[in-house]
Amino acid sequence: MAGSASGADNRRHNRTRATDTPIMPDHAIPTPLLADRLRTHAGELLRLATPVIISRAGLVVMMAVDTAIVGRYSAQELAYYGLAHLPANLLVTTGVGLMMGVVAVTAHALGAGQDAECGRIWRRAIPYALLLGILFALASLAGEPFFRLTGQSADLAAGGGQVMAVLGYGMPGMMLYVATGFFLEGLKRPVPGMVAMILGNLLNALLAWMLVWGHGGFPALGAVGSAWATTAVRWGMGLGLVLYAWHMSDHARWAVRDPVRDWWSGSRKQRHLGYAAGVSLGVESGAFATLGLFAGMISPLALGAYTVGLNLTALPFMAAVGLASATAVRVGVAYGRRDPLDMALAGWTGLGVTSLILAGVGVLYRWVPGPLAAIYSADPELIAAVAPLIAFTAWVLVADGGQVVMANALRGRGDAWVPTALHFISYAVVMIPVSALLAFGLDRGARGLFEGILIASVVSVTILSLRFALLSRPRPAKAEGH
Repeated sequence: MAGSASGADNRRHNRTRATDTPIMPDHAIPTPLLADRLRTHAGELLRLATPVIISRAGLVVMMAVDTAIVGRYSAQELAYYGLAHLPANLLVTTGVGLMMGVVAVTAHALGAGQDAECGRIWRRAIPYALLLGILFALASLAGEPFFRLTGQSADLAAGGGQVMAVLGYGMPGMMLYVATGFFLEGLKRPVPGMVAMILGNLLNALLAWMLVWGHGGFPALGAVGSAWATTAVRWGMGLGLVLYAWHMSDHARWAVRDPVRDWWSGSRKQRHLGYAAGVSLGVESGAFATLGLFAGMISPLALGAYTVGLNLTALPFMAAVGLASATAVRVGVAYGRRDPLDMALAGWTGLGVTSLILAGVGVLYRWVPGPLAAIYSADPELIAAVAPLIAFTAWVLVADGGQVVMANALRGRGDAWVPTALHFISYAVVMIPVSALLAFGLDRGARGLFEGILIASVVSVTILSLRFALLSRPRPAKAEGH
């Protein structure tokens, strides 16, 4: 009996070495010790999330700047811009999900000491990224007929289709940036991708200002000008990051210049790891794009208002994305130690911290919706339409941010496809029909679309949280000696 007790103590100690905090049964944890562990989780969560937030937020900031520049140029041009970005964002988001296997497999190879394999992973990812980019570019050429089929007016379909086609030309460059950025993150080198994003945002703002308004000797191109700016910047970011990886001082260590002939068959694992994330992100992004098409069916003004409202929702959502990634890491570490209590604490801490941060942003949105709307447009009619939506998004932020955290907490626990299925239920089965009913059946217009987003997000965070609570319950220990 004494030997059995000693063995149990040793196993318990080994399971908790990473935090130097002894594991006790749930009922035996003193409140001060529990508080210490919560503080540890919150601190580590914020430390891990900060660089991810900065790098991911750059994508949304670029859109926010373009939205403001185009919106202040013309409300009609903003409608073209917003319509084109609905399917364009769906393609980019899906591509990001499909490439997520690159960072995971690179990190695995790095941890296993297989340095040369890291470079081979990147070399296999490059043709895959270009293939996706070319397919996305071809799909972007069908914008105008697609918009006509979805009930948009002839003018909106033509204007949005032209903007979407130009955005398509930059898709291969964007996928190169994503693939190489994920490769460098897998090597624990996120700074080059972050620097490229910061420089890209500065260049995009300058180019958009010149091309949209016609400064610097350029003709005023409106929304199409912002699309050309984005396309040029995406190619610059993609090629710039590829050149950085190619010329790294230790490129020989990673074998980044060694050719690979099995780029398709050899990339099977990294492609398969990205399928679940790609489907999940694609479903969610596609649902939001469908709501944008609904807005266009209401009126160009409603589409402009939806575009601004969704952009202001996406900006703080990037903080949730960073916190969600960090939550997945913290949950994954605890899951690897077979520590159900710490796993639960990591997940719920992620949800709590994210909710507090987004609630603070929501207070700002409720307090000054008018001035925020004025950043995006000088049109009094558009400002009047947008301001109530901004105030309402205060309620959306917490639920929408919470659901992405809980989805990542589940993935950190190794639960990949169930969160994807739950996303489908929440956003395809619930959000689309409910939003259509509110917007058209109950004649609530663009506000009804955001009410549908709120309902779907509440459903999503609820069922994902229940799933996490179920999986993180401590299991009864097996009796020893039997």
